Amino acid sequence: MTGKALRHPLPLALIAGSVAALGFAPLGLWPLALAALALLLLLAERARTRKAAFLTGWCFGLAHFTVGLNWIAHAFTYQDAMPHWFGYGAVVALSLYLAVWPGLAVLALHIARARCPQLPAAPLAAGLWVIAEYGRATAFTGFAWDPLGLIWLGTGVDQAARWIGTYGLSALAILAAAALLALGQRRWRDGLPTLAGLALLAGAGHLPLSAGDTPSTGPAITIVQPNIDQSDKYDAALDQENFAKLARLTGPSSPDRPRLVFWPEAALPAWLDMEPDWRAALAGLLGPHDLLMTGGVKVYLEERPHDLYTERRIKGARNSAWVLTPDARLVARYDKAHLVPYGEYLPMRAILQPLGLSRLVPGDADFWPGPGPRSLILPAGQGRGALKMGVQICYEIIFSGQVVDRKDRPAFLYNPSNDAWFGDWGPPQHLAQARMRAIEEAMPILRSTPTGISAVIDGHGRLLAHVPLHREGAINARLPEALPPTLFSRFGNALPLGLALALVALAVATARLRR
Repeated sequence: MTGKALRHPLPLALIAGSVAALGFAPLGLWPLALAALALLLLLAERARTRKAAFLTGWCFGLAHFTVGLNWIAHAFTYQDAMPHWFGYGAVVALSLYLAVWPGLAVLALHIARARCPQLPAAPLAAGLWVIAEYGRATAFTGFAWDPLGLIWLGTGVDQAARWIGTYGLSALAILAAAALLALGQRRWRDGLPTLAGLALLAGAGHLPLSAGDTPSTGPAITIVQPNIDQSDKYDAALDQENFAKLARLTGPSSPDRPRLVFWPEAALPAWLDMEPDWRAALAGLLGPHDLLMTGGVKVYLEERPHDLYTERRIKGARNSAWVLTPDARLVARYDKAHLVPYGEYLPMRAILQPLGLSRLVPGDADFWPGPGPRSLILPAGQGRGALKMGVQICYEIIFSGQVVDRKDRPAFLYNPSNDAWFGDWGPPQHLAQARMRAIEEAMPILRSTPTGISAVIDGHGRLLAHVPLHREGAINARLPEALPPTLFSRFGNALPLGLALALVALAVATARLRR
């Protein structure tokens, strides 16, 4: 990179951010992402003022999120309450906010090194980036989509998430980028050890992943992907046709093969606790020892008396996952805790609704959040003991360290989702984040979605089986066994935050030694 080119840092930061987005699913071009991060660190190093430093990080983030989150625009094509073109504006508007976090990380790096030039940039930048990403994942309900650590998925480095979590992997991405920058500047002593260490980590990450190390000796499972498009989901005329497709893919039951059946998020238009006919229809698909797990809506009604009649209206709802037995009983329910703004509730409704903004999902009532992760006990069946199942509905699976009840660890996670909204980029990114949760928690994850990508994921984050995007199909397999709890599964995000503070402390200690 020539000095002349670096005279225009903000356009270069926009280019770097765009290229960095290519390191994530569906493309997975992680070397390009590392190169883009190296360019960002170079631009941050050359920033002369605090304003220039912040804008460098902010422009990087703006381009990065605009490219990576392009799938959000696709969701607006499925509703008529707002113009479809508004989806592209929504992507940019969200990115304008999300870009603040990398901007703050670069600004903090600049301030620290301006006050103490002896501070080494690599560990300091890595620690600050982790703190900024964690802030993005928690502030204002949080938006944890695509932290940098996800670029390592499938490389072997990803297995380090067992100890340092996904945000810790983001620190490794910054360190790797700093090493590349050092090599580009011919500072061999600074770059080679880091890259050699990451290469060893990648190799070690592949060592335990032999073909038979995660036995699938658990109960039989069936995961259904009906390939019902979002435009058909809320068409009442298609209710029976959609149900028939779900039933056909579920397949015949067998008294000698008890199984667990998994359907997608919001698979049915029914209010299961209020409609016994629907429960009976579902129970008719099950063998005597089967269980059906399906997404559905739990509604809460209120009565408003009038002079001549009493009006019943929906006061609120919960996005839920139900467990149904062969005798048509609902024996457990999980309520989604981490709701999607504008998808499941409208923030500041009193202000935004008069302006013409509404939720993307049909209906005027907002969803209410549930209490958070908890383990549901699945009743025992013939040849199958009682199991504990965790549930994370759709968007919830992206929140590292927040997907299981640590005091009551389940045997697996069920992740019903509806990715039909999100074009061709959203579903692979969503699947990638589910795979990273499997690595962190050393736990199988079963995904069922209407249009894909449905999958069986083992405790190493590998896809044991899947139904591709926009395909109809079913997975018939055995439930993989959970692996022993990981360090991350015990301590959660205290570990990557501790790593971040350790990296900052290392930078400070190194600066003192240099003095």
